[in-house]
Amino acid sequence: MSISATTPDEAIPRALSPWLTFLFAAACGLVAANLYYGQPLAGPISADLGFTPAATGLIVTLTQIGYGLGLLLIVPLGDLTENRRLVLTLIAVSAVALIGAALSSTPTTFLIASLSIGLSSVAVQVLVPFAANMAPDATRGQVVGNVMSGLLCGIMLARPFASFVAEASSWHVVYYVTAALMLVLAVVLRINLPVRVPKTKLRYGELLASMGHLALTSRVLQRRALYQAGMFGAFSLFWTTTPLLLASPAFGLTQNGIALFALAGAAGAVASPIAGRLADRGMTKIASTLAMLLGMAAFLIGHFASDGSLGALLLLTAAAILLDFGVTTNLVCGQRAIYALNPEHRSRLNGLFMATFFAGGALGSALGGWAYATGGWTMTAWIGFCFPALAFLLFLTEGRGK
Repeated sequence: MSISATTPDEAIPRALSPWLTFLFAAACGLVAANLYYGQPLAGPISADLGFTPAATGLIVTLTQIGYGLGLLLIVPLGDLTENRRLVLTLIAVSAVALIGAALSSTPTTFLIASLSIGLSSVAVQVLVPFAANMAPDATRGQVVGNVMSGLLCGIMLARPFASFVAEASSWHVVYYVTAALMLVLAVVLRINLPVRVPKTKLRYGELLASMGHLALTSRVLQRRALYQAGMFGAFSLFWTTTPLLLASPAFGLTQNGIALFALAGAAGAVASPIAGRLADRGMTKIASTLAMLLGMAAFLIGHFASDGSLGALLLLTAAAILLDFGVTTNLVCGQRAIYALNPEHRSRLNGLFMATFFAGGALGSALGGWAYATGGWTMTAWIGFCFPALAFLLFLTEGRGK
C-alpha cells in the first residue's frame, strides 16, 4: 500500500502488509550488501589502482569507519526528520558513491567513495526502526525478525556475489551493477513507503546529547549491546579468518570455492523470524541463552576442522551455520528489547546498539587476523569461543525477567 500524504507518527498504519514487509527486508539486504563488496575485491582493486600493500586494508576500513560515523551521526535523525525522505536521500548518496567507486582511477578517489558508501549504508538502520514503528506491539519482534532476515541475507550474499561477478567481468562492473540497483530501489521505495514524521522536536545538537544520556541510563540497552558485541565479535573473527584457512594449502580452495562456502552462512537468516516470534511470546531469555550456546558450540566444533579433509570442511560448514543462527537470534532479541523501551527514541537507541556491537565486530576482526598469523586456526578458534562465552557470563548476571 502506498501512502503519499504526510502522516504524523502516531497515525501511521499499525500493520505491515506482506508486500511492504518484503520491501523493507529486500531494501535492507540490498543496502547492507554495499558494505561488503570491497572485502573479496580488495586484491584486484589494490592491484588495479596501485595501492601499496600497507594501504590495501583501507579499502575495507574506510567503509567501516564511514558506517560507524553514520550510526552515531545520521541514524539518530530517524527520530527527528521525516523517515522516507531520509532513507531516499541516503540511498541516492549510495548510488553516487558506488558510481564513484566504479569510476575511480586512483587510491584517493576510491577511498573517498568507500567512506561515502559506509556513511550512506546506514539507511538500513533507519529502515529497521521505521518498520518497527509501523508494527503493533504484539508482532513487533516478528516484523523486526523478518526485516533482519533480508538484511542478513544481503550481508552474507554480498561477498559471493562480488566474487562471481568480478571473476566473470571485473570489479568495476560490481559497483556499476549495485549503483543501478540502488537507483531502482529508490524509485520503488518512493512509490511504496509511507511518510513518517517523528514527534521529537529537539535540535540536532540536543538529539546527539540525548544519546549520551540514553547510553548511560538504559540498562537494557547497555546489556543487549554488550551481549551482541560479544556475538558479533565472534562472527567477524570467524568470517575474517575462515577464508584464510580455506585458501591455505590444507584446504586449497579457490576464490569461487570460498564464495560457495560463504553461502552456507546465509542459512542463519532463517533464524530471524523464529527469534522474533519467540521474543513476541516473552521467551527472550530462552532464545538469548540458546543463541550464545550456539555461538560457543560453533567454535568448539570448528576447533577440529583444520586438517583439510572433507570431514573438516563439513565441520567448518556446520560451525558457520550454527554461529550465524546464534548471532542472528541474539540480534533480533536485542532489537526487540530496545525497541520496547520508548517509541520516540528508537532510532537513537538503534544507533547506539549498532555502534556498540559494531565495535565488538571490529575487535573480533583485528584479533582474528592476529591470532591466525600467530597461532593458526587452533588459537583463532579458542579466541573466537571466548567472545560468546564472555557475553554469556555477563548474561548470567541478569536478574529475573525477559
